[in-house]
Amino acid sequence: MEFVIEATSKNARAGILKTAHSIIKTPVFMPVGTAASIKALDTLDLQNYLNPQIILANTYHLYLRPGDELIKELGGLHNFTKFPKSFLTDSGGFQAFSLNKNVKHEEDGIIFKSHIDGSYHKFTPKKVLDIQYNLNSDIMMILDDLVALPATKERLLQSIKRTTKWAKESILYHKEKKRQNPHLTNNIFAIIQGGVDFEFRKISASELCELDFDGFAIGGLSVGESNEQMYDTVEFTTLFMPKEKPRYLMGVGTPEDLIENIDRGVDMFDCVMPTRNARNGTLFTSFGKINIKAARFKKDENPIDNNCNCIVCKNYSRAYLNHLFRAKELTYYRLATIHNLYYYLNLMKEAREAIVQDHFKEFKKEFFAKRQN
Repeated sequence: MEFVIEATSKNARAGILKTAHSIIKTPVFMPVGTAASIKALDTLDLQNYLNPQIILANTYHLYLRPGDELIKELGGLHNFTKFPKSFLTDSGGFQAFSLNKNVKHEEDGIIFKSHIDGSYHKFTPKKVLDIQYNLNSDIMMILDDLVALPATKERLLQSIKRTTKWAKESILYHKEKKRQNPHLTNNIFAIIQGGVDFEFRKISASELCELDFDGFAIGGLSVGESNEQMYDTVEFTTLFMPKEKPRYLMGVGTPEDLIENIDRGVDMFDCVMPTRNARNGTLFTSFGKINIKAARFKKDENPIDNNCNCIVCKNYSRAYLNHLFRAKELTYYRLATIHNLYYYLNLMKEAREAIVQDHFKEFKKEFFAKRQN
C-alpha cells in the first residue's frame, strides 16, 4: 500500500491511497456493504452510477454467513462479489459493542453468541486476521475493545490496555504471515480508543502509532457522545497520529460530520447513514435533508436536488419517488440509495478539490450556509 499527501488546506488533507485493487483519492467516504453487498444495489450499480474505489464489508457477519472459508474457496471478496476495487473489512469490535447482550469480553479476545443460530464463537487478534486473510480484503482492521459512552475511567483504561495488547499480537502475526508469503497484499490498520478522555486518547494513540501499521483509525466515537465532544476528540487525537499515514474515522457520519472532521485532518470515513436513511425516506441534498414521504412532494415535478447530477435526479421527480415510497415499491430503495451515496461521494470530491485549491475554509463556510437557507 502507498499513501501520499498531495495537498493541504490548513489541517485538511488531499491524498492518494494505492492498494492492490484501486487508486483511492482522499478524503474518501466508503459505502457500507455489511454482507458483501450494499443494500438495494448490485456491483453494476456501483460501477455504472457511483464508481466508489473502496467499500466496507463486515468481518463478523461474513464469518457467520456464508463463512470466510467459503468466500476464500470462491476467490475472496473480489471474485465472490465481482466488485473489482478495494475492500476494507472491520474487526468485529463494533459488533461486540452493538450486540453487547450476546458478547463476553476476555483478556485474550471476545466471545460472541451468534444472532443467527445462538452458537458461540471466539474472536482473538489472530482469528480476526485469519478471517480477513480468507476474505482477502485490501485493508484489514485489527481487533479492538470498543466502549459505549459515557464510560468509567476504569473501563476506558481497560479498553486501551486491551487494544494495545491485541495490536501488538496482530502486528507480529501479520509480519509473520508476510514473511511466509511475501505476495500478500493485505494491509492492517490499528484502532485508537479512549472515549472522549484526552489523557487516554493520547496514551492509546502514542502506544499504537509506535507500531508499524499501514494506517490508523480513530474508533470509539459516535457511540453516545455529543458532536462537539467528537470533534474536539478527533482534533486532539490527530496530533499524535503520523502525518504520512492514512487517518480513518470509523462509523461517522452525517455530511456535516464529514466536513468538520476533514477540517481536522481525517482522510477516510464510513457510515450506514446514507443507505439506511435512504430506505427510511430521508434523502440528502446540497441544502440539507428532505423526507420524501411528506405529502408536499406528491405533485412535485422537481428532482431531489437541482444541483445533483446522479442518474436519479436526471430522470425522476420527487413526486415519483414519493409514490414509490408510499407504495412500498422495491425500486424506491435502489433509486434512493443511489442518490444518497452519489451525494456523499460527490461531497468528498468537492471537498478534495477545495483542499487542492487551498480554499477549504471557504468551501466549508459555503457548505453550512446552504443549509441555513
